[in-house]
Amino acid sequence: MFAVVNIAGQQFKVSENSTYYVPKLSKEPNKNITFKEVLVLNDDKNIKIGSPLIKGAKVTAKVLEHLKDDKVIVFKKKRRKGYRKFNGHRQQLTKIEVTKIG
Repeated sequence: MFAVVNIAGQQFKVSENSTYYVPKLSKEPNKNITFKEVLVLNDDKNIKIGSPLIKGAKVTAKVLEHLKDDKVIVFKKKRRKGYRKFNGHRQQLTKIEVTKIG
């Protein structure tokens, strides 16, 4: 059983009892969160495809922790000009565990 859910503007294919890293959410750790923007729902027998959403479907998840992703290095250089720009960025993420799809 899986579902495709819209979380913070991105689509994730989720299944029960699995953990995922999503863009940072405003919930505190150890709290439950419900996603009501379900686009596709598969229960191993039939597939429901929303247009654009499935009415009454929701995915419940538990927020495990907030963390930062690995550093992404941005390096710019123009040869023979002495121009070098070094920058970095760490994306803030939330680790969630999907508990129920329904």
